[in-house]
Amino acid sequence: MLRLNLALVFLLVVCALGLVTSQDRARKLFGDVERAQAQASRLEVQWDQLQIEQTVLAKASRIDTKARRELSMESISPQRTLHLVVDPVERVVRLGSTSPAEAAGAR
Repeated sequence: MLRLNLALVFLLVVCALGLVTSQDRARKLFGDVERAQAQASRLEVQWDQLQIEQTVLAKASRIDTKARRELSMESISPQRTLHLVVDPVERVVRLGSTSPAEAAGAR
């Protein structure tokens, strides 16, 4: 009887230690999940901010302003524009007309 009681006590202690260990592991994993969710939330906010920033930087007016100021670029007038016509059959490139009125008159 004493052996049976000792075996049952030993089994009870082993089960109690297993329960404590599993609860500790579950608590640590829950903390890891909470941290991962918080990081995901921060990254989502950062992603939204980057998308807004990209939208602002890609506006045509901002690009035009930066090109004019920083690169000293300017719009080209139609008088300074050359129109090239590529003939795929003859495989030649020739100078085309510079305006739609001239193109209509040439035909």
